Amino acid sequence: MGYIDGIKEKARMDRRTIVLPETNDKRTLIAASHILEEGIADIIMIGNEEKIMDGAGWLEVDLTGVKVVDPLKFDKFDDYVDLLYETRKAKGMTPEKAREVMLEDPLTFGVVMVKANDADGMVAGACHPTADTLRPALQILKTAPGVKLVSAFFILDVPNCQYGDNGTFLFADCGLNQDPNSEELAAIADTSAKSFKSLVGSKPIIAMLSHSTKGSAKHPLVDKVTEAVRIAHEEYPSLMIDGELQTDAALVPHIAKSKAPGSEVAGKANVLIFPNLDAGNIGYKLVQRLGGAEAYGPMLQGIAKPVNDLSRGCSWEDIVGVVALTAVQAQLQ
Repeated sequence: MGYIDGIKEKARMDRRTIVLPETNDKRTLIAASHILEEGIADIIMIGNEEKIMDGAGWLEVDLTGVKVVDPLKFDKFDDYVDLLYETRKAKGMTPEKAREVMLEDPLTFGVVMVKANDADGMVAGACHPTADTLRPALQILKTAPGVKLVSAFFILDVPNCQYGDNGTFLFADCGLNQDPNSEELAAIADTSAKSFKSLVGSKPIIAMLSHSTKGSAKHPLVDKVTEAVRIAHEEYPSLMIDGELQTDAALVPHIAKSKAPGSEVAGKANVLIFPNLDAGNIGYKLVQRLGGAEAYGPMLQGIAKPVNDLSRGCSWEDIVGVVALTAVQAQLQ
């Protein structure tokens, strides 16, 4: 059984309701039909029901069982407008603006639906940039208690791979924080460890990546990573974490022995924390495209309720996988 098959099985055991607001995207319609067919989650779609069903018919997919919510006809629309207004009025939101946003922005509508406990989570981003998904999630749902920083990660399942957790890895941050400082890198490592434990089930072994291993290079970028490791050891003492490590030293046992002898992480890492967004984004796409990995994300961690992003280059299969992961996140909350 592959990694995502196990996640789907967990999702089926306690079905949750997930909002898919991007109903003008054919990948979303195809994914919804497969999610329903496989029993992974109950699905709410936002928009005009006739248009959605026409699109499904054109694609020859079955959306029987999907719940369609049209804001123009929704009996809780005024309640949602009030909820958005009350949540954002301190930031200048007016009732009139709240009504306009709820009619025009299906992603914000979906987040409010999660806030109102009418859905357990939302997945979007197939045809919107990350900011459009993240902004309403942070503004309306806000961060989870005790979380210092919201960040993004990918679960990568690499075929025929002897490294990581039988080829399964968590990469962070690959989708949100451009250039995290040392304290932020340490916080990303902590939340990533929790995400790995909850979604993969194995002990997180965390490598803080760099172009240097244990002082082989001298540069402020290296110092940032070594300081992050120091902070992590101090603030999150239960973490199994080490760095700075080059990727080969983090993953390959015989290289780890020569580059980082005595490290309990080197050669065993399954959680890779990248020094900045450039490295993280480039890294996951190389593994996905050249290594043939299944990549699920960018998943968001640290938000009070599950809202997850998609790459605009995603396939319908990717959407199915992220919905399954979102459903499992909702179960754990």
